Amino acid sequence: MASSSGGKPGKKPKALLVGVGLDSDGHQRITTGKNFALVGGAKETHEEMTEKALKINEKLSQKGKELHEVSAEEFDDIAHSVGLHRNAPERN
Repeated sequence: MASSSGGKPGKKPKALLVGVGLDSDGHQRITTGKNFALVGGAKETHEEMTEKALKINEKLSQKGKELHEVSAEEFDDIAHSVGLHRNAPERN
């Protein structure tokens, strides 16, 4: 019998935040943590990504939830509360 997550039976569902810093100061930076992986970026950019990922995890913990347990709307609310904002795609 397959699990409701579509994966292998008994496997815990997973979700991962991925951050990519597009600016650079010549250093290669990679930071991983509970449910996040961050790569690239100048020092300031990478530090900001790390801070926001940690704050998202704190908010999830306060709610007693894991990343895979929140809806897209709930995630957007959490992300907004830590200073992230969704960019609307440009229309032609």
